[in-house]
Amino acid sequence: MVNIKEVKRLLDKWQDILRLRDWDIKIKMVDTEWRKSGDVKIDSDDRKAILLINSNPKSTNLEELVVHELLHIKLWPMDQMIEKSIIREFGEDDNCPKKDFAMEHFFMTLERTVEELTKGFLAANGSKQELSFGRLRKEIEGEIGEVENIYDIVEE
Repeated sequence: MVNIKEVKRLLDKWQDILRLRDWDIKIKMVDTEWRKSGDVKIDSDDRKAILLINSNPKSTNLEELVVHELLHIKLWPMDQMIEKSIIREFGEDDNCPKKDFAMEHFFMTLERTVEELTKGFLAANGSKQELSFGRLRKEIEGEIGEVENIYDIVEE
């Protein structure tokens, strides 16, 4: 179970680091079954956002989760520009294969970029907590059953 006070502490810390202090950001704990660990809803005109945090997240690193969602706020203008460009190019039809291809690859690239930036910011700020391997763990468990330990390779 996620502690709301810890989420608030991390939000305060990372709003300063990521220069998001001019944003009004609230937290909403999601207590129902949800496929995501977190999400963010953004009103860029008003500089307001709501972090949605799964109270039982798949992610095992809460700080990584908070930083990841805050970075979506930083990248929001670019995100919206690219989405609008794709729609302008391929139209509003949700059944257009070319539009689907472009959107799918854009979102995959966006998520990969946000995750790489998250890892970099955490490392630069001295985070010692292990990164979350939740998605991979779920994939492995689906294939071979419950996974207790995944080890780093230690060279002697």
